[in-house]
Amino acid sequence: MIPELGHFALVIALVMAVALTVVPLWGSWRGNYAAMRLAPTLASAVTVFCFISFVCLAIAFLQDDFSVKVVASNSNSLLPPIYKFSAVWGNHEGSLLLWVLILSFWLAAVATFSRGLPTVMLARVLSVMGFIGVGFMSFSLFTSNPFERLLPGVPADGNDLNPLLQDPGLIIHPPLLYMGYVGFSVAFSFAVAALMGGRLDAAWARWSRPWTNVAWAFLTLGIMLGSWWAYYELGWGGWWFWDPVENASFMPWLAGTALIHSLAATEKRGLFKSWTVLLAIFTFSLSLLGTFLVRSGVLTSVHAFAADPERGLFVLVFLAMVVGGSLTLYAVRAPSVRSRIGFGSVSRESLLLVNNVVFLVATLTVLFGTLFPLLMDALGQGKYSVGAPYFNAVFVPLMACLVPFMGIGPISKWRDDSVYRWRSRMLVPALVVLACGVSFPFLSDQ
Repeated sequence: MIPELGHFALVIALVMAVALTVVPLWGSWRGNYAAMRLAPTLASAVTVFCFISFVCLAIAFLQDDFSVKVVASNSNSLLPPIYKFSAVWGNHEGSLLLWVLILSFWLAAVATFSRGLPTVMLARVLSVMGFIGVGFMSFSLFTSNPFERLLPGVPADGNDLNPLLQDPGLIIHPPLLYMGYVGFSVAFSFAVAALMGGRLDAAWARWSRPWTNVAWAFLTLGIMLGSWWAYYELGWGGWWFWDPVENASFMPWLAGTALIHSLAATEKRGLFKSWTVLLAIFTFSLSLLGTFLVRSGVLTSVHAFAADPERGLFVLVFLAMVVGGSLTLYAVRAPSVRSRIGFGSVSRESLLLVNNVVFLVATLTVLFGTLFPLLMDALGQGKYSVGAPYFNAVFVPLMACLVPFMGIGPISKWRDDSVYRWRSRMLVPALVVLACGVSFPFLSDQ
């Protein structure tokens, strides 16, 4: 009965998320304040039902309900209770439910602590987050149901949790990592909501920045803990082994680091408005890409969750919808609201631009190296493996270039310049082209 209750709660959460996506957004379009004011209530309802669903799955694990397929596959009656609980997210289905639960927590937090925002803005933000929730709840219910039963052939005992996962790291690492991953959906939602309203002023950056900082902090802690866990558990050759799945969490961190710096410039000086919105879209898109890589089986890794093409296709379609829709909106809205403020060649603004460019190029080099084997395989060029030699040769020099600016940046000042330097505009594409040119020779040797 408990699993059925959890399944029913997840279905109700999906219905509430659909309502959250449609009703407040319709209200903002029609100017209906009654519909817009429903957004926080619907967000709270989504959170409550997601929490009930997660608790039901946890109870199934703790009570050794081996009639539930995911429990029978990932637990055992002799497993200590703490590992029975962490086994809830030590598998594909349960970890996806944790993803949904954490998204609902972010939803509730934004609804609770952002009541000072204009009603229209809050309604749009929560609607965008509701749409993301619809995608992942649908993914969970239709392709990865955590409450699927093994009836009538219920096993006498479970298959046990993978011994590598019977570690305190499993208790802390995935929740922290997901808090960061999912937390970037808030910055993404604020950016899309600002584009919908056609006002990319300093206000949206001020509202978005605290949430982005918190998400970045969680992701940083999650990556640090994961690196430590992998190092002592598997004896890898260092803190960062450039495993494809590890790269999947590292890329949003790099883009998120650029984003929190860019948000500062947008909030303080009204600079980089369009660029900051694009970074917010790019950062969350990388989080979704990481979800696809981990759950599709397209890349080989010691800790990928699944190798099911159907699941991978679902995430890929959702990724295309989110990225395609947001970039289309950006293409329509951004040109009319770009920054008109100039800045000096030697100023805090220019140093922040350098920071953004270096982190973006570093992100693209990691992305290129991670996806290169897939590209070559798709083109029929054989199997390729890109490892530490490429990443160290390309990534380390980029970070070395950044170190001098880390000391200069904090003591520099905001400075105006009546002429916007055209060199600033050309810096990003030039360095991207340079990075690709430098990367390709190293890739040919892998």
